[in-house]
Amino acid sequence: MSRRDDRRKDSRRHRKGGADVCMDPEAIASHEKHRARELRSTSWWRKKTAAGICHYCGASVPPSELTMDHLIPISRGGTSERYNIVAACKDCNNRKKNLLPAEWDEYLKSIKIRTS
Repeated sequence: MSRRDDRRKDSRRHRKGGADVCMDPEAIASHEKHRARELRSTSWWRKKTAAGICHYCGASVPPSELTMDHLIPISRGGTSERYNIVAACKDCNNRKKNLLPAEWDEYLKSIKIRTS
C-alpha cells in the first residue's frame, strides 16, 4: 500500500474552491463542531427546540435545556447538517454517546426487555 492510500484511509476529501482538499480527521471534527455552533444561533434551531420535546424519549423539557445531538455522530462520519441534527434532552444525549441510530434502537430495546 502506498503512502497516498494510507492518507486516504485516514482522511476525507472535501471540495474547496473547485479543488479537492484532503483533511485529517481532527480538522474535520473541528470544522463540524464549528458548523454546529453556528447552527445553534439560527432561527431553525430555535424553532426546533421551541416545542421542548426530546427527539429520543419524547419528554417535555424546557427549550433551554435541550441539547443538539448528531444522529450520526461526528466521530463516526456524521456532519453538522440539518438532516443529521435533532434536539435531545441531556440525559438521552449523554446515554446515546457515539452510537449510530440502529445501535441506539438496539440499546433502547435491550433496556425495555430488562425492565419488563
